[in-house]
Amino acid sequence: MNYQTLKIERRGPAAWIWMSRPEVHNAFDETLIAELTDAFATLDSDTTVRAIVLAGEGKSFSAGADLNWMKRQGAAPLEDNLSDARKLAALFRTISLCATPTLARVHGTALGGGMGLAAACDICIASTKAQFATSEVRLGIIPAAISPYVIRAIGERHAYRYFQTAERISAERAREIGLAHEVAEPEALDARVQEVVDALVAGGPRAQAAATELIRAVANKPLDDAVVEDTAHRIATLRATPEAKEGLSAFLEKRPAAWIQET
Repeated sequence: MNYQTLKIERRGPAAWIWMSRPEVHNAFDETLIAELTDAFATLDSDTTVRAIVLAGEGKSFSAGADLNWMKRQGAAPLEDNLSDARKLAALFRTISLCATPTLARVHGTALGGGMGLAAACDICIASTKAQFATSEVRLGIIPAAISPYVIRAIGERHAYRYFQTAERISAERAREIGLAHEVAEPEALDARVQEVVDALVAGGPRAQAAATELIRAVANKPLDDAVVEDTAHRIATLRATPEAKEGLSAFLEKRPAAWIQET
C-alpha cells in the first residue's frame, strides 16, 4: 500500500494507520479521504491484521476538513459537491463497519471530521491534552457526515449542545460523555493503546466480528421476542464453530488459543 497522505506500520498483529499531513494538522482533502477509505477496507480484508489503530503525525490527530478543499467544494457544481460529500460519508461508514477492531489514538486536536474519526472507531483512547469539537457551525456548515457516529457515541442530548455551540471538549469531558473510553497522560498514551491492542488480539477474530454484529442488531431495539430469539440463534451458531471449540479447549488446557500471535 503506497499512499501520499498515510503511513502504514505493522506492529505484530496490529496495523497502525498514521495520517501524515502534519503541516496542516492532518486535515482532510480528497486524497486523504480516498486513501483512508482504501486503507481501512484493505486492512479489514487482511486476516493477519487483528486490530487497526488510527493515529496522526505531528501536533494533532486531525483538524477536520482542509479549508482550501472545503472552499473548492463550495464553489463546485452541486453534483460535484454532492459526489465529494458522499465520499466523505463513505469513509466514516467504512471505518464503522470494519469487522476488525478499530481504535483511535487521539492526541492534540480532533475537530470536526477528526472528531468523527474518533467516534467512528470502535474504541477511542485520548491523551489528557487532547481536545475535541464539532466546530462546523462556526464555519456556517453542519457536522452531517459524522453525525451518526458522534450521536451514537455521545447521545442525542449532548449532541444538541455541542453541535450548536462548537465548544472545545476536553479529554476528560470527552470521557465523561462517552466519546473517549479513557484518557492517558501523553507519555503513557502509546503504552495504554498497546495494552488495549493486546487485549483485542487475545480474543477470537470470528467472535469479535460477531460481537460487533450483535451490538448493531440489539442496540436501541425493543426487548421483544424477535430480539431474544435472535440472540439465542447467534450464540447457538457460534458455539458450534471451530473457533469456539478451540477457545474452550485452550482455556481448559491452560494454553494460548491458536489465534494468539506473538506481539
